[in-house]
Amino acid sequence: MMNNNSSKIIFLLLLSLVVVYASAAARVGGWSPISDVKDPHVVEIGEFAVTEYDKQSKSGLKFETVVSGESQVVSGTNYRLIVAVNEGGASKNYEALVWDKPWLKFRILNSFKPAN
Repeated sequence: MMNNNSSKIIFLLLLSLVVVYASAAARVGGWSPISDVKDPHVVEIGEFAVTEYDKQSKSGLKFETVVSGESQVVSGTNYRLIVAVNEGGASKNYEALVWDKPWLKFRILNSFKPAN
């Protein structure tokens, strides 16, 4: 039979395991800010998004830079980037969502829209 102190210790151990598990689960699959938007891979993703959108829409957009972004680890990585583009001589920001699996040489543009 357990005494009161033993049951408190077991309760605290179980509670700490639940807290650790919950915080780890919140990170997996969650969006994380990209700290270095000048990283060559991030720039490559931004260029891909603009080029791919331009192929589909014939809009004539030209990639300028990645302004900001977030990434999400899935089966591969989702990138949600704000990219600056040249649109008819004016610089405008767009939000691009790209799914990237570099080990399979797989990359797809899921959405591309004006940033709010």
